[in-house]
Amino acid sequence: MSELSETFKRLERDPQAGSQHLLQLLEQFLQPFLLRLDDVLDKRLVRTLLQCLVAIIRLRQNPQALWLSELGSYLQGYDGYSTSATAGTKRVGKLLRSVKWTVGLIDHYLLEKADEEVRTLKEQCKRIPCIWDGSVLEKAESEKLEGLCPVLSSKAKRRQRTKRGFVFNWPAARPVRVMGMQWNAALIVGMQGLPHLAVTKWWSTKGIFATRLRDAEEEGLRICVRKWGSLLVHVFDRGYASGYWLRVLAKYRARFIIRWVKHHVFLTLAGEEKKLWQIGQGKKYRAHKEIWDGRTGEKMACDLWWTALRHPQTHEPLFLVKARVKKGIMYLITNEPVHTEEQAWDVFFSYRRRWQIEVSFRYAKCELALECPRLWSLEARLKLLGMVMLVYAFLLSLLDPRHHELVQALLRFRCHRTGKRCLHVQAPLYRIRWALSRLWDDDRPRFGCFLPPSDDPLTVCSLIRDLERFQKNWG
Repeated sequence: MSELSETFKRLERDPQAGSQHLLQLLEQFLQPFLLRLDDVLDKRLVRTLLQCLVAIIRLRQNPQALWLSELGSYLQGYDGYSTSATAGTKRVGKLLRSVKWTVGLIDHYLLEKADEEVRTLKEQCKRIPCIWDGSVLEKAESEKLEGLCPVLSSKAKRRQRTKRGFVFNWPAARPVRVMGMQWNAALIVGMQGLPHLAVTKWWSTKGIFATRLRDAEEEGLRICVRKWGSLLVHVFDRGYASGYWLRVLAKYRARFIIRWVKHHVFLTLAGEEKKLWQIGQGKKYRAHKEIWDGRTGEKMACDLWWTALRHPQTHEPLFLVKARVKKGIMYLITNEPVHTEEQAWDVFFSYRRRWQIEVSFRYAKCELALECPRLWSLEARLKLLGMVMLVYAFLLSLLDPRHHELVQALLRFRCHRTGKRCLHVQAPLYRIRWALSRLWDDDRPRFGCFLPPSDDPLTVCSLIRDLERFQKNWG
C-alpha cells in the first residue's frame, strides 16, 4: 500500500468501530448456523459459542490455545470484558457437553457454504475440482482420552531427518507410531481462487468408535456425490491408488483424477499387462508448456503424454496422463476422456490444485492448534474441533475480493510487514489472524447478533445506538 487508503484512515481514526465491523462480518458469516443452533439450544449457550470463536481467534498461544481454561479466561462477559476465568471455563464446558446438539450441525453448515461456491462455479461454467486427502491429529502424551488410536507420527519423521553438516541420524527401521486420531477432509476449489471446506471427519481405528479407513473415505465420497452428483471432479493422491477405490468410484459414477504409483500393473489397449512406468516408455511427449511454480515463483517446463488403458480389476475405460515436471514424472489416472491437448492440460492443472489441502492441514495444525484440545469425551472434542473449522472458514471468507481493501488496511494497521514475500503473498491467512487477534485484544468489540439479557432498557438502547453508529461508518 504505497498510499494510505480511506479504509485504513478510518481504521486508524476509530479502531473500535473497525473492530466492531469485523465482528459483524463474523456474525453475518455465522448467522444461518447460529439461528439453526438457537432452535435447539438456550440463547446463552449460542452466545457462548460465538464468544468462544472470538476467543479462539484472539488466543494465539499454540500449546494451550484450545484448553478450556484458556478459552474461559478469554471469554467476554455481557459488557465486553471477561470477569472470571473460572465462570468462562464452566460456560464453555456446558456448551460442549450439551446433548442437544452435535458436530453434525457444523458439518451441515460447512457443506451448505461449499454448496454456494459450487453453484457459483456452475453458473460460470467452470471446472470444479474436489480435493481429497487424509492426515492425523497427534496426541503423543495421551492415553485415556476417548476415541484415540495409533497413528503414524509425521513430527517424529520430520525431527529425525539428517541435517547435512550438522546432525546425522540413521534412517528409522520402522515408522514411529503415537496416539492420536485419523482425519479426512475434502475441499471445493475452482481452477483459481480460494478453497472452501466441504467435508471434514475425525475418526478412530480402535475401541467402540472403530472405523475402517476405506469406510470413512467412502462415507465422505457418498456425501459429496449425493449433494452434487457429477458436477465435481474428485482429485486424489497416491494413497487412494488401488483397484478397490476404482470400484468404489465406479459404483458412485464419480469423475476422478488419481495420481498413481508407477509400479502398479495396467492393461494397454492391446490387452498386454505392463507396469505403469513402462507404458509409453521412449515415446515423444505430445504437449509442452511453461508453467508457473507456486512455491518458488519461477517458470518451469512441463511435458504431457496421454493414452487410454484399463485396470485389471475394473472394466471401466481409463486414461493415463503422464506429466514430466522438474525431472520427475507424475502418472495421473482419470475416467474423463483425454483425446486432445486441452483435455490433458485440464487434467494436469486440476491435479495441481491438490496442494491447497496440504496447506489447509498445515494451517489448521500449526496456526489453529488443532492438536492441543484436552477433552476426555470424543463428542465434546469433535464439537471443539468443528468450532475451529468454523474459524478457519471465516478467515478464508475474509480473503474474498469484496473485503480486499479492508484486509489490506487491517494488515497495515496491526501486522505491518515490509518484506517482499509478505507483500506479494496471495493468501496471508497467518497475518490476518495475527492482526485480527491484536485488534480485538486492544479494542474489544461488543456482540450484537444476540442481545444480552438486561433489565435495564438503557443498556440495550445504548448497545443498539453504538451498533447503528458502527453500521453507518462502515456500511
